[in-house]
Amino acid sequence: QVQLVESGGGLVQAGGSLRLSCAASGRTFSSYNMGWFRQAPGKEREFVAAINWIGASTYYADFVKGRFTISRDNAVNTLYLQMNSLKPEDTAVYYCAARWYTMTDRKRAPQSYDYWGQGTQVTVSS
Repeated sequence: QVQLVESGGGLVQAGGSLRLSCAASGRTFSSYNMGWFRQAPGKEREFVAAINWIGASTYYADFVKGRFTISRDNAVNTLYLQMNSLKPEDTAVYYCAARWYTMTDRKRAPQSYDYWGQGTQVTVSS
C-alpha cells in the first residue's frame, strides 16, 4: 500500500496562488494513478483533478480548468496541484488520493480511490 501526506495549504487572498504537494511513501509511487479532491464544510467530497501513473494524461473538473494544474514527479514520489486565480469558493480541505495504475475508469469518483491523505486546508479570503 501507499501512504500519502499533503502539505502547502494555507490562507490566501482571492486571485492568489498556492501549490499543494502530496508526498507518497510505501509501494512504488509510479504504480498509482493519482487524484486531488476537495471537501468544503457541509458539502460532499468532489473531484478536482487526476493524473495517470506516468503523468501523460490529466483530467480536470470544469470549475478549475485553466486555473489549476496537476503534475507529478515520480523521481521524488510527489504529486502537485498548482492553484492560480483562487476564488473564495475554492475554500475547502484538499485531499490527494491514489489507486492502482490499472484502474482507469470512474476517475472522478472518490469511491474508486483506495488510499487517501489526511488533507490540507485551503482558505481563500475575498
